[in-house]
Amino acid sequence: MARLPRLHLSGCAQHVIQRGNNREACFYAEADYKAYLAFLKDAAIKQQVEIHAFVLMTNHVHLLVTSGDAQGVSRMMQALGRKYVQYFNYTHGRTGTLWEGRYKSTLVDADNYLLTVYRYIELNPVRASMVAHASEYPWSSFQGNALGKPIELLTPHPMYRRLGRSDAERQAAYRALFRGRMPDRELTAIREATNKAWVLGDDRFKAQIEARTGRRPVPSGRGGDRKSAAFKETRNQ
Repeated sequence: MARLPRLHLSGCAQHVIQRGNNREACFYAEADYKAYLAFLKDAAIKQQVEIHAFVLMTNHVHLLVTSGDAQGVSRMMQALGRKYVQYFNYTHGRTGTLWEGRYKSTLVDADNYLLTVYRYIELNPVRASMVAHASEYPWSSFQGNALGKPIELLTPHPMYRRLGRSDAERQAAYRALFRGRMPDRELTAIREATNKAWVLGDDRFKAQIEARTGRRPVPSGRGGDRKSAAFKETRNQ
C-alpha cells in the first residue's frame, strides 16, 4: 500500500520519528547529542514550534511537538536535518546521507493520547534495555518533565500543565504515569499510527481531522503484511 502523505494541522500536537539510514547510528559521541539538541532548539525557535518531549536514541529520534503554523514542523525538520548532517559529516569525516528518507509523523489526540505519547517517547531507552529507569537516560526530556531539571528546549503542553497547580505537583503526577508497564495495545496504536501516517486518536478526533483536512485519517482497506520484515522492525521501536 502506498505511503500516505503527512498530515499537517495548525495547533495539533505531532509525534515525529526520524531514523538513521539503514538503521545506522546517527550519534557517535556525547558532543553529537548536544549538537543535535542545540540545532533543534534553534530551528524550533525560528519556526515557532513547541517541543514537549524528546528522546535521542543511538539510531533514531522521537519528538512530541506543536506548531501554530501547519508547515512549521516540516520546515523545522528540514532545517534541523541539513544543519545536523553537515555537522555530523564534517565531524566524523563522512559523506552522504544520514537519515532514512523523510521523517514520519502522526497527529495526536491531546485529550486521549497526549500524555501516553509523552510516556512512550521517554520510555524508549527502558524498552531498549539501555537503562533500568527513564531517569537514568541523559538524552531525553524525562529529567525536565518529571524531575524539574531546567531544559530550555521544552515547552509544557496544556495537558501537562493540567496535572497540577504547581511545578512540584505536575512533576509528581507525571512521575506517577511511569509506574508499571505500558499496555501492548497502546504501544501498537502509537507505532502503527506514526509509521503509517495515520491519526492517533478516538473516533471523534479522527472525524474532526477528516473534516478539517479532507483526508481519511486511517486506511480504507487492509494494511500491509503484518508478517513482513518491515512490520517486525517497528515492533521494537
